[in-house]
Amino acid sequence: LSLQQDVIAGFLYAILILVVFHPVVDLIDNFNLTYKYAPLIIISWGERLEMTAVEKVEEQLAGLRIARRCAPSEEPAYLLDIATSTPAHPASGRLVAVSCSNKSVRVYDRDTLHLLREYSSHPGTLSGVRFAHACDSVVFSACSEGAVKCWDVRSATQKPMQVFSGYPSNIFVSFDVSCSDLIVCAGTEKAEKDTFLVFWDARGITDCASTAKEPLGVYSESHNDDITKICFHPIEPNLVVSGSTDGLVNVFDINKDNEDDALVSTCNSDSSVSSLGWSGKDYKQVYCVTHDEGFCWWDMAQLDTEEPITLLHVLDARESVCAENHGLHYLVGGLYHEKAGKLFLIGGTSTGNIHLISCGTNGLSLVGTLGEGHSATVRSFCWSPTDESLLTGGEDAQLLLWKPGAMERSLTKKASLKISSSVQKRVRVHNTSLKSRKK
Repeated sequence: LSLQQDVIAGFLYAILILVVFHPVVDLIDNFNLTYKYAPLIIISWGERLEMTAVEKVEEQLAGLRIARRCAPSEEPAYLLDIATSTPAHPASGRLVAVSCSNKSVRVYDRDTLHLLREYSSHPGTLSGVRFAHACDSVVFSACSEGAVKCWDVRSATQKPMQVFSGYPSNIFVSFDVSCSDLIVCAGTEKAEKDTFLVFWDARGITDCASTAKEPLGVYSESHNDDITKICFHPIEPNLVVSGSTDGLVNVFDINKDNEDDALVSTCNSDSSVSSLGWSGKDYKQVYCVTHDEGFCWWDMAQLDTEEPITLLHVLDARESVCAENHGLHYLVGGLYHEKAGKLFLIGGTSTGNIHLISCGTNGLSLVGTLGEGHSATVRSFCWSPTDESLLTGGEDAQLLLWKPGAMERSLTKKASLKISSSVQKRVRVHNTSLKSRKK
């Protein structure tokens, strides 16, 4: 039934109950009573329908099963970050890019997980991978040696089509590309007393191959330690949020003339930020996960009101989420399900189980567990709202594609890899007592 039909049915059902269980002489009064409280009945019915929709999404997430598994690589490596392309045409195939602990970027076919390209000309540790939003053949990667590189996956050459060069002291540990593909931003490690958000103009990347672009400028006053995560707003290209080991999560409007005016809000996670993102209607909320498995969630829509901006602050998700299969060992990041209007967290165990966790203002709750996939810690994931599938990568060097109700063709599960990672987690907890908001 449609929503309108359900509401009408509920209204008629309420009238029927009153008619059956009350004397006929009170029929008129009962009808008046029903009419009086009809809005409450309709609201209650609507809330029930909304709850059912969320429950359906949770059931669907819990029902994800392995559809594909990438072939073993000749050089096993941790899979640290995953990104998927947005097809330029409906008939176009989708791509997956993965950054690895062996300093390479691998590009796979999204549907088959067949390896298409591998770029290994990175002198330093990789800090992420992103596809251009408007061009599905362009992929970005950033490395600790102070450069963001742009690759054309249609070409087999190991030479990048564009290099965004930082300043000599820059060691990049995070980066992102704006939703308009106009701006690239990278965050640095702390060098002496300085830490920077570095910005470049990304326009014309296909017209100036193999040239180096100098930065547009930097923000240098808003963080005082390594900037571990950067995330542009999904639909507003001028908004970007950054997180740091100093515990601060800053929202900037880069259309402003200077850094002080650009700083929209500063929130304190009280710990070292490992992951962050946007959520909520029109993506007006910001959330972050910390290196000691904490979780913070803020509503930026409340900045100009007297209402508190904090929606939820969990010091240790491992203690608040009751998970079977050896409990919850760590959090990876967040997943905002736009259709359901619901934020979820991805976490897991050291043996490879993946926990799906629902976020509400009253706390965190376990939705379901995905097992029989990875055999070691999961380090990265990417959600696809198009076909509601999930890509995951881990320390077992496996890339898995999960789909609702899927059945894996090959049931061969790899043994846990005994390899040493070139990437060490930064786990530094800070109790920085700075402003919690800026108006």
